Amino acid sequence: MDLHEYQAKQLLAVRGVNVPAGDVAENPAGARTIAERLLQSDVRRFVVKAQIHAGGRALGSLAGRPNKSGIAFCCTPEEVERAANEMLGNTLGTEQTRPEGRRVAKVLVEAAIPVRHEFYAAVALDRTRDCPVLLASAAGGVGIETAVTASPDRLIKEWIDPLVGLRQFQARRVAAALGLTGSSIFTAADFFHSMWRTWWECEALIVEINPFVQNPGPATQQSIVALDARIAIDDNALFKHPELASLRDVAEEEPIETEARKHGLDYIKLDGNIACMVNGAGLAMATMDAIKNCGGKPANFLDVGGGASQEQVAAAFKTILTDTNVRAILVNIFGGITDCAVVARGVAAAINQSGVKVPVVVRIEGNNATMGRTMLVEALAKVMVAHSIEEAARMAVQAAAA
Repeated sequence: MDLHEYQAKQLLAVRGVNVPAGDVAENPAGARTIAERLLQSDVRRFVVKAQIHAGGRALGSLAGRPNKSGIAFCCTPEEVERAANEMLGNTLGTEQTRPEGRRVAKVLVEAAIPVRHEFYAAVALDRTRDCPVLLASAAGGVGIETAVTASPDRLIKEWIDPLVGLRQFQARRVAAALGLTGSSIFTAADFFHSMWRTWWECEALIVEINPFVQNPGPATQQSIVALDARIAIDDNALFKHPELASLRDVAEEEPIETEARKHGLDYIKLDGNIACMVNGAGLAMATMDAIKNCGGKPANFLDVGGGASQEQVAAAFKTILTDTNVRAILVNIFGGITDCAVVARGVAAAINQSGVKVPVVVRIEGNNATMGRTMLVEALAKVMVAHSIEEAARMAVQAAAA
């Protein structure tokens, strides 16, 4: 579950991370009020930031205003109000959104912090080492991905023992590797430790701050401030954190994905025209690769789980068919826990009930697969049965192109 920037900053702030003064607004007048309040605290420059679940806002563009991005710097409350008016209700497109962009329903109005140098930091899960890792770089800001791709050594990594947590010496080592000196090393170490606490306590997939900066001032008064923040929470942990589950913004999610989640389906919409229904995330990814290898484009990732019921299969078909781009459906089931005959009954029922108009390719192997294939052939003349993942992908690509 992704959070908005303002939500991420709230979670970080209560755990000791410095963030710029500011608040979120849902209308231009509210944005101006926030700026006027900041003005009373001697803030002389403001930043207005569109709140959407996507990065790259500074390089994005608003619909109908190609020269305007999702971040605007302003000098007066009146300018803040105008910037908010341009963003709110409009759609913002970035490299991380679909071509149609995302609608902006909220803006974050903050004090603009002077920037001398931008740093990057994140706490994430390293799946290759099966442990958390603290990532940091002195090449923070919008160019971080390009910088670390060109020079991987610019990304500092400090692996964390989850039974112990981030140790102070580790945090100080990362701070020193960033080029910080003196008391700034200890300030940065505390900053990293607060990030770690947020990651651990919220059961996050990632806590990312890009950039963070040193707040200008005398060396003894310097602080580190998070100018932007991104947090993604593990959906599987939300039942333990109702206070975090309440932060979900369903308006930022694909409606089809929200509906699929209600049926226990793991669905992600993609841009292709060959829908996939698979049991198991690994098999689902292999199926999408097979489609790509045959020259096709998958329309979705859909994992019905290891013990798919007939009802879930029917719900999966209903979910798939809400995508008007779909030109063929590939069902790829390996029956371990799953009974292939149950899946076959679900496929047959779903096709009969929904009136599927596109070709359906089914490949089932494993537990009761022979019976399942026989049931499909006898019940549905329009279903094409494949005996390997490669054959299934090839048949689906050909059917979608016909």
